[in-house]
Amino acid sequence: MRNPLSDKVTAIEPSGIRKFFDIVSEMKDAVSLGVGEPDFDTPWHIREEGIYSLEKGRTFYTSNAGLKELREEICRYLSRRMNLSYDPLHEVMVTVGGSEAIDAALRAMINPGDEVLIPQPSFVSYVPCTIMADGKPVIIELEEKDQFKLTKEKLLEKITPKTKILVMPFPNNPTGAIMEKEELAEIAEIVEEKDLFVISDEIYSELCYLGEPVSIASFPGMRERTVVINGFSKAYAMTGWRLGYACAPANILAQMLKIHQFAIMCAPTTSQYAAVSALKNGDKDVEIMRESYNQRRRYLLHAFKEMGLDCFEPFGAFYAFPSIKRFGMSSDEFANRLLREEKVAVVPGTAFGSCGEGYLRISYAYSLESLKEALGRLERFVKKLDGCSEGVR
Repeated sequence: MRNPLSDKVTAIEPSGIRKFFDIVSEMKDAVSLGVGEPDFDTPWHIREEGIYSLEKGRTFYTSNAGLKELREEICRYLSRRMNLSYDPLHEVMVTVGGSEAIDAALRAMINPGDEVLIPQPSFVSYVPCTIMADGKPVIIELEEKDQFKLTKEKLLEKITPKTKILVMPFPNNPTGAIMEKEELAEIAEIVEEKDLFVISDEIYSELCYLGEPVSIASFPGMRERTVVINGFSKAYAMTGWRLGYACAPANILAQMLKIHQFAIMCAPTTSQYAAVSALKNGDKDVEIMRESYNQRRRYLLHAFKEMGLDCFEPFGAFYAFPSIKRFGMSSDEFANRLLREEKVAVVPGTAFGSCGEGYLRISYAYSLESLKEALGRLERFVKKLDGCSEGVR
């Protein structure tokens, strides 16, 4: 029998995030600080709208691009929060999570051999989606000395005549880094000068702890060059509803919609009705959850300081990215030992790119009670390692 599999797909490594949680699910008394999933229930008014839609028998397909009412609410939201203006009929598409939007954008824009600049550490989907779209991923290694931000110098180093797209993964998963307005302005200037396009993944835009969120699409000349991707999973605690969206110039959006039509048809109808309520009435919910995350963020950073773990201060998302370089072991080894010896799951930094070596991703999208338990175990583990080091010296 001939090989039934695609060489391109089999060469792609599976997500480095999942293997720890497959183990955790089978491990008694294990505590996870690894999953990027809010521990909040979806706000009641959102759930209620979903229930009401089912009671009313609204179980039909929506239009491919999504409910008109939802697309209009997305445009109103982006106008008031990001100072962005889109046509709900021709420039907005509702997707199955932000991940589908990333895939569709790359497939709609890339020709074979086009280079896609991907700052890392970053979300695990960008590289494989680029490869599956026949593009060439070009990694920009971000550094802690720059607070894991993309600098204009690092960007210019990687641009070639084949460069077409820059992925902007901010606020960042896994580091929690953000790009402030002045820093985005420098990147936007280079993008325009070099005639590039941007895929701006803004799924964590509402989880910023240092001023208001800013989209690179809001800078002069950038709207026509940018695909803005966002969704409901993180800000509204709607991970299982699987709903995101993309906003882009009509010529790009039309081709993304074509891919969406053939691969998906439409996003879940119940989720779309619920999302209308999220955007109309959810600002207060987001504010409450953001403040709770900020409290946990401060608690986590204080705990790291107390146990002697170096960690730059993250100002976005709900992740911290502490350094474990002083222990002289790889991120994978540290995470495996921590799981085996203390039953605490974290994600090795290398799951988000090779430049994540020497770091761990720790999520604080958990209750303070769970954080305290897990951090107590982590502190015990760190003290044990320090004791071993002292014994060697």
